[in-house]
Amino acid sequence: MKFGGTSVGIGMPQSLEIVQKEVKEWDNVVVVTSALTQVTNKLLASAQNACTGDTQTCKENKIAIRAQHLKVCEEQLQLPAEETEKAMLVVDKHLSTLESLCTAMAVLGEFSPRGNDAVASLGERMSIVVLAAALRNVGIPAEAVDAAECVVTDCNFQDAHPDMAASVIKTQARLGPLLEQGIVPVVTGFVGATPEGITTTLGRGGSDFSATIIGNCIDAAAVWIWTDVNGIMTADPRIAKDAVTIPRLSLREVAEMSYFGAKVVHPKTVRPVVEKGIPVRICNTFNAAHPGTTIHGDGTGVSRIMSCERLSDLDATACKKKGYKAVTSIEGCRLITLAGRGMLGVLGVAARLFTAVSDTNTSVLLITQASSEQSICIAVPSKSAQGVVDALEGAFKKDLELGDIDSVTCSEECSILTVVGAEMVHTHGIAGLVFTALGECNVNVMAIAQGSSEVSISAVVSAEDTKKAVVALHGGTSVTPHQSPLATAQVSGTQPSPIGL
Repeated sequence: MKFGGTSVGIGMPQSLEIVQKEVKEWDNVVVVTSALTQVTNKLLASAQNACTGDTQTCKENKIAIRAQHLKVCEEQLQLPAEETEKAMLVVDKHLSTLESLCTAMAVLGEFSPRGNDAVASLGERMSIVVLAAALRNVGIPAEAVDAAECVVTDCNFQDAHPDMAASVIKTQARLGPLLEQGIVPVVTGFVGATPEGITTTLGRGGSDFSATIIGNCIDAAAVWIWTDVNGIMTADPRIAKDAVTIPRLSLREVAEMSYFGAKVVHPKTVRPVVEKGIPVRICNTFNAAHPGTTIHGDGTGVSRIMSCERLSDLDATACKKKGYKAVTSIEGCRLITLAGRGMLGVLGVAARLFTAVSDTNTSVLLITQASSEQSICIAVPSKSAQGVVDALEGAFKKDLELGDIDSVTCSEECSILTVVGAEMVHTHGIAGLVFTALGECNVNVMAIAQGSSEVSISAVVSAEDTKKAVVALHGGTSVTPHQSPLATAQVSGTQPSPIGL
């Protein structure tokens, strides 16, 4: 079970209750934890400012971070003085390390990726001693474990890749004896180490990634990720007020939703376990009875999925009606179009376009090309749009002068809307229903794209139409034009209520 920053920041008592309950239900429990809320940001700000010669920020953040951990120990957990003192001795040790690193960075004037990982890892290394002390205080044997002793990675600092074979050996050697003795390991999320023992971090979603790596290494029955929302929603509840929790998603669906803007677990996070048949459950620390969302591989690990869902019969509330499961959006985009009659049948135009875009270090969010081959359209983040236009005009300067390329144009601000659902591949007319819904609310579609997997359909709309379009797709279309496929998720009386992020 992995607990996020909010869960161990303001929600430490709730996290403690959850562990207390689950150690009675399962033979073995491993806890993975993030740093306390905002601690990692303070650590990195200290180091970044130190590079400019500002060491005062580090001193101020040291005081704030220490006070934050002390408050959790004394006020939230009400630990005995002895346990608090032991925990704070470790916290102080890591804060001294922070000060030493910041002093070195101030002298060098450099904040290297390796230095970044050394600093960023300190938050988790402090939080594990507090949570382990809290567990011992309620009678649960627990031991703080640095994931650098378990997770072996490459040297790609700030976004390290795990060596699973080496990690299995080290994780089982470190955690196996503890589990055999009935001790709950409390492990740092986000952190790993090279074979030489140099600290690394795992990048975006790093603490979740740690949990699934360890879950794979110990062949866990399930991995539960405790956060501050009721699982993954059918749409952004700030836009679609009737958004509900999706009971079950496949890895392919999660990958599509994550790519197209949904605030969900990163696909790399769940891959180590779902491909092995181990399900991942997204749960709410502050609403522990809620069944949340279960992520599974395509047709694998059925028995494990059922054990993961034992708090509630999710099959009874699953979206069994044919249709898509969710609507996601990426805002702040622009469409860039390369057009010209001279492009027809000319080899290498697309290759030249994407080489030019790649040279600007810009991520292309969507691609579409007319069958006439007279235009190629790409969506990019707005902040990168002018640089991409300049790069394309440079790359196709001669073609523009000769008239083979008519223009490189950039649209006004727009958004990419995507409907996602594995059942779409078996459902006739989904595309028609999607665009009918958009047409009925007077939303103009600027571009369309659908992947060969048929798990998603994307449409680009203007920025001012984004909210209206999300609402229309979430509640205005289904297997019939007047019934939303997402609304079918609400047919059971046990379906959860909408939540806010």
